[in-house]
Amino acid sequence: MSVVDDGRCFACGPLSERGLHLRFAIEGEGRVVARTTLAPEFQGWAGVAHGGIAMMLIDEAMAHAVGASGVRGVSADVRVRFRHPVPLGEPLRVAGHVVWRRRNVFGVEATVADEAGRTLLSGEGRFVARGEVAPGELGAGTG
Repeated sequence: MSVVDDGRCFACGPLSERGLHLRFAIEGEGRVVARTTLAPEFQGWAGVAHGGIAMMLIDEAMAHAVGASGVRGVSADVRVRFRHPVPLGEPLRVAGHVVWRRRNVFGVEATVADEAGRTLLSGEGRFVARGEVAPGELGAGTG
């Protein structure tokens, strides 16, 4: 199966009707950051983001970090550690970076932090390359 970014990704797609529309900035090769504020519709417990939404932020940061390395990558394995509840309606910083690469497999780490810089959740994973991406192309680390 080929991996095609048609702009409808729930997390970052500009054409997604209900998505988060995350916009990642490249901060060096294999490093990205985005800022977002989660709306009430992403609630799990009262005032807190659903765990699946929080995990999606980690997965998306990792994918964009791989994209910032010039490669379209797909999740192979992702582990997430919840440290503090992820609040709704407050600014968040979502960051990811490539730690290592072995042929077509990337080791990646990501974090979600609050405005004070406190890490709310962190993750690590492996992504598998599924082709190259051109700078500026959808999925190239810039959402």
